Amino acid sequence: MSFLTVGHRGVMGVEPENTLRSFTRAQREGLDQIELDLHLSKDGALIVMHDEKVDRTTDGSGAVADLTLDELRGLDAGLGERVPVFEEVLDAVDKPIQAEIKDIAAARVLADVLRERDALDRVDVLSFHDEALREVRALLPDVRTVLVAEGPMGPEIVPRAQAVGASLVSLELRRISRALVQECHGTGISVIAWTVNTPADLALARALGLDGAVTDLPEIRQAVASGG
Repeated sequence: MSFLTVGHRGVMGVEPENTLRSFTRAQREGLDQIELDLHLSKDGALIVMHDEKVDRTTDGSGAVADLTLDELRGLDAGLGERVPVFEEVLDAVDKPIQAEIKDIAAARVLADVLRERDALDRVDVLSFHDEALREVRALLPDVRTVLVAEGPMGPEIVPRAQAVGASLVSLELRRISRALVQECHGTGISVIAWTVNTPADLALARALGLDGAVTDLPEIRQAVASGG
């Protein structure tokens, strides 16, 4: 495949992360895919937010799991943006989406939404949690799963990915070796890296033989498009 560019929480380097504004900007800037994060609200809504708490990214405080959808809707997520639910993102953009399960409990709800919205063709399900990916795959055997990993890593990534049916892994850029990429490729697993935000990062990703990059910035997409 060509070198894939994935907008991290939209384009969080220039817009409030995980907001409709950030996602639509990522689409306008030409990112190939859009990545977002999911937690469950107190009343079971699929909330698009990275952290377990709302404190860092909104003007509120407390855990997402302790707040209702109405309470979350009342928060400012930056520049007047509201906290979105996953279904709103499906409606707002038509680019492929990488939906990362931060809360294992969200796996079943996400599977229901993907089935109801007939969205399996445009949504990949990501997680650091192997259990969450196994749960989604058990509910939706045809879903595309992506294993995310950080920290020291070696050839164990391959059997982990295979066990959850992932043909793509998303790994921490500075922890990837050329040998690991070759091992993944040898078993048909593609490799992308996070987070690629500078020309040096992009050069490293290219040197490692990666299949793509997760980035906070539109400039990386422009650099790839121009042959960088």
